[in-house]
Amino acid sequence: MIDVIFVFLHNQFYGMKTVIKNIAELIQTEKNPKQWVAGKEMSKLNTIKDAFLEITNGLISDFGSMEQWKGIEDWNNTEIIDAEGGMVFPTYCDSHTHLVFAESRETEFIDRINGATYEEIAKKGGGILNSAKKLQNTDEDKLFNDALSRINKLTHLGTGAIEIKSGYGLTIDSELKILRVIKRLKENTNIKIKSTLLAAHALPEEFSNNKAKYIDLIIKEILPKSVEENLIDYIDIFCEKGYFDVDDTKRLLKAANKFNIKGKTHVNQFNAIGGVKASVDLGSLSVDHLEEMKEEDFQALTNSKCIPTILPSCSFFLGITYSPAREMIKRGLAVALASDYNPGSSPSGNMNFVASLACIKLKMTPEEVINATTINTAYAMGVEKELGSICIGKKANLFITEPIPSYSYLPYNFGENIIKKVIINGIIQ
Repeated sequence: MIDVIFVFLHNQFYGMKTVIKNIAELIQTEKNPKQWVAGKEMSKLNTIKDAFLEITNGLISDFGSMEQWKGIEDWNNTEIIDAEGGMVFPTYCDSHTHLVFAESRETEFIDRINGATYEEIAKKGGGILNSAKKLQNTDEDKLFNDALSRINKLTHLGTGAIEIKSGYGLTIDSELKILRVIKRLKENTNIKIKSTLLAAHALPEEFSNNKAKYIDLIIKEILPKSVEENLIDYIDIFCEKGYFDVDDTKRLLKAANKFNIKGKTHVNQFNAIGGVKASVDLGSLSVDHLEEMKEEDFQALTNSKCIPTILPSCSFFLGITYSPAREMIKRGLAVALASDYNPGSSPSGNMNFVASLACIKLKMTPEEVINATTINTAYAMGVEKELGSICIGKKANLFITEPIPSYSYLPYNFGENIIKKVIINGIIQ
């Protein structure tokens, strides 16, 4: 009995070790962790072939070649996972989603097939307003259970961190309802979640002739209440013609800055109207979409701490312009890639597909794509110190593939899930 108690206490104090062995190639390794990877550096990727990785207490504690691991004598209290010749990647960080929603919108999908544009659908009461009406009539438990199911599916597709926005509420009660659902998701899932207030997603019908009054409502009531209940990490606004303009963006970001809440803004999806510079000037962490770019937008991002985030599955689904990723990289910018998972314009959170689209449509190399979906999106979520790469001290959020010819096979083979195991905080999911 004394021996059993000793082993239990030893495990509690020192932690159970897990070693993944026989890794064909360990991808995105770092000895000195980076904030992000930018410009020409995005084409570089550190890897180790024939590798092992050690996990202690949910954190990466060691990694190297199998020859190094074979020299380690103390295998006591160690669980062994055999990768069997698969590759090991850090899990994806998906830094832009609208994952909490009430219902799908396939009827609008059919409308677009028949020639209607995104803007035309919105003018008829579809789009964001459609999702808002449905969500306002859906109870919190159903929203939570549906969102939890989505997260569990995405985890098995390799996503280990995700940002979730509100924005389908558009009333005080419904926006807070979404944010409380996100808080419950944080408390009931293993993956890292960040929450963003996007009450300025569209103009509610009752404020259609008084946009300033709705912005006042967000600034004076929704934002303070969200902060008071510790519901948000970031704030967002849809800066676009027909939605919210640059002055609205400045007002909202300035108000959020007073609470030490940074922006992650929707800009340049259909028109470039100055939202990029406003977001950068007011300390936003990221600017997202960027399908349309002007010279002043590139200049605003150069030498800033704001990371451009591209959402190629939205362009794919809506049939709109793809962001100029090659020009961004050429200008030395750090590019992030996210899914924009939402029911209207990107009804998929599959980051493997995002990686494939980035190679096929944005002409990014596999190395650039891996950097853009791991370390750079970790930065876009504010979690680069704990996720986004294989680095000692970072969380053991990893996935193991089936045996594949090279890491380039992951974006190349877009029609099949080749992820064999997903590990979150050192635990197989």
